[in-house]
Amino acid sequence: MLPSPMSTVPSIPFRNAAWLYNGKMRKAKTTIYLDEDVLRSARVFAARKDMKDSEVVEQALRRYLGLELLEQIWSQGPGLDPDEALALATKEVRAQRRGA
Repeated sequence: MLPSPMSTVPSIPFRNAAWLYNGKMRKAKTTIYLDEDVLRSARVFAARKDMKDSEVVEQALRRYLGLELLEQIWSQGPGLDPDEALALATKEVRAQRRGA
């Protein structure tokens, strides 16, 4: 099992985090190496969901890194400042990974 990346997340500039998951950010081309079985499974999943392979990888990374939870918290309104939202998202990601 991979170590939790949440200990390194605060180094990302979250204060203006609307760019994290608004669908308008620029895309960067990259090359990654995956286990063949993982890649095959991702491609099958993408085909079944009518998605691009890159969308499956990006969605999985967003979930693993907690960016999806952070955006959900932000979408609930201006009740939390960015630091509070990040703390809550981190707590939720850790709870989800523990199976709580």
